[in-house]
Amino acid sequence: MPFEVTTKVGKYTYIYQSTSYRDKNGKPKSKRTPIGKILPNGQKIYKTPHQQQQQPQTPDNQPQYTTNDIKNSKIQEHGLTNLLQKIADKHGLTEALKTATPTNHNQIHNLATYLIANNDPLMYCQEWLNNTTTSTPNPTNLSSQRISELLNNITITERETFYQEWCKKRAETEYLALDITSTSTYSNLIDDAEWGYNRDNEKLPQINLCLLMGQTSRLPIYQTSYSGSMSDVATLKTTLAKFDAIAKDKPIKAVMDKGFYSKTNIDAMIAQNKAFLIAVPFSKELAKEQVQSVLDKIDCFETLLVMGEESLRAMTKKFLWDGKHDLFVHIFYNPLKAVRDREKLYAHVAQMHALACKSPVKYVGNKRFLRFFDFVVGVDGSYRVVLRGEALSRACLFAGMLVILSNDVGCALEALRVYRAKDVVEKGFLRLKNSLDLARLRVHSDPAVQNKFFVGFVALILLSFVHNVMFEKGLYKKYTLKGVLRVLSKFRVQSINGVQIKFMPTKEVRELYKAFGFADSL
Repeated sequence: MPFEVTTKVGKYTYIYQSTSYRDKNGKPKSKRTPIGKILPNGQKIYKTPHQQQQQPQTPDNQPQYTTNDIKNSKIQEHGLTNLLQKIADKHGLTEALKTATPTNHNQIHNLATYLIANNDPLMYCQEWLNNTTTSTPNPTNLSSQRISELLNNITITERETFYQEWCKKRAETEYLALDITSTSTYSNLIDDAEWGYNRDNEKLPQINLCLLMGQTSRLPIYQTSYSGSMSDVATLKTTLAKFDAIAKDKPIKAVMDKGFYSKTNIDAMIAQNKAFLIAVPFSKELAKEQVQSVLDKIDCFETLLVMGEESLRAMTKKFLWDGKHDLFVHIFYNPLKAVRDREKLYAHVAQMHALACKSPVKYVGNKRFLRFFDFVVGVDGSYRVVLRGEALSRACLFAGMLVILSNDVGCALEALRVYRAKDVVEKGFLRLKNSLDLARLRVHSDPAVQNKFFVGFVALILLSFVHNVMFEKGLYKKYTLKGVLRVLSKFRVQSINGVQIKFMPTKEVRELYKAFGFADSL
């Protein structure tokens, strides 16, 4: 809004009308127009048509506020919450939440947004909510007690209904990357918290969380949890059966790491006519036999496979599973990785040899040492440590090798592309643990655990949308993910008597809203 400023020159004081604006680069500027002067006796003389501006008028449609109104107003963060709400509305997340849990959908969305905006425990959510705008004018209380009630009251039916609604929106042809992580807890009151293989090397009971993410959409599709003592292999059949019930008639294509490989799992996926692509560990004879069958012919120009700047060797073979099912076996050889793996193994064996020679009695019964060394007892009772050269050669045989089994992908290049893209789920786990406060559980009942995972899943969907846009629009060249969240949080509004007045958005905020397709929402 224009305002008057005065400047004294000699015995006269001149009156200017000043108008503030931002230039094309977003920098604040002002334009001054002379409109009159003040005589030595204090009389104001205005130029025409400014005769009526001696007392600036407020337009009829412009609200007027008292000093008390201004004092009692509240300035709140708006940029991040507003953007996440628009993402949820645009992509059907809000609709899915409303359908699944009509009573609590706003609270779940606000909790998910809080997890993205803060690394603090949920108990501080109300404090954050007081200083943040939400989609509802008067958001429901989310004190620590209310959050505990909410996390204990969301039902299994509501969660499963949400997964069904959300699954309807996924692409039918994309592969689902499947993996498992563990999250630890100090609580003794959670039934599923058991001792098992802890991926974070924490000496605590844990719960295993299984996540399915769309490989091309790079979005979370479904999640479920298991007892902490269960292995990856044991969970696959149950996870796919659960997802079948959620997905109805939509086809499933699964891409998995070596941890899920077992004959039982392959038989089950073939029997259920599910498309799959899975890496085979070298602890299995299948992987060893397939590599040994091509060792003398895989490293040549005819098998060259170029992927980006990487040069590999690849061969594809038809394989008869159980004598009746045709599968594709893709064998890959990376010469540079083979050299690195071999040198790493040599250095490791050399360290073991030094330890064994120094204290042979200490390691004579150690299985890890016995794999590469024989401990020969001399006539005087002393030990001589002898390298088992053949065992070391066998260990080097598979350096740089990868074996992938599939009943769907017959092209080696496409199989490797699909397999490598499974890192989408690994990055999803990193976001859950590092950005969404799920590395360590701070709840103490089974329903609360499941529902905190559920809120984290909703937050992961929103965060994945943010990541995807940043990746597609090249924003990672300028920002980190946390940097984007920080910039957006600087865009604020002032609430006066229930009316929200937006602050002028910065150039960075306008740039981000434009990248996300919401430039008109500022």
